[in-house]
Amino acid sequence: MPDNSIIQKRFGELTTTELYAILKLRTDVFYIEQKVDESELDDRDLEPATEHLWLADGHRVTAYLRVLEDAVPEHLDAARVIGRVVVAADQRGRGLAQVLLAWVVEWFGGEAMLLHSQSYTAGLYAKFGFEPFGPEFSEAGILHTTMYRPGIC
Repeated sequence: MPDNSIIQKRFGELTTTELYAILKLRTDVFYIEQKVDESELDDRDLEPATEHLWLADGHRVTAYLRVLEDAVPEHLDAARVIGRVVVAADQRGRGLAQVLLAWVVEWFGGEAMLLHSQSYTAGLYAKFGFEPFGPEFSEAGILHTTMYRPGIC
């Protein structure tokens, strides 16, 4: 059982075992379970400002997300972008994504943030002050909603 201690690293700090475990979780959920047909490796993981956060059970990553920094915000002033939020199938319902999101909001809460939520999970992000805007859209065959959270000082 994970101890809910968040691990945070940038790409250059990841060990090969950690990177493997992160990519295994992401591909198990996005490709095998959700049948996503778009490339998972988008080069954004490599960017120097990208923060990788996860919870682990031994060498197994049980929940993960990444925080990107866009040079030009997609919407208003939201340069921070949360993405690749994923929880292992057998760990869902335990609040692991909420643990990671709470950390991100505490750490970056003074800055505006953006995310593209799978529409059925938008309620999770609303708990952390994210509000939907714009029309729903299909990404990789899954309905998504863009959500914005203003920076709070």
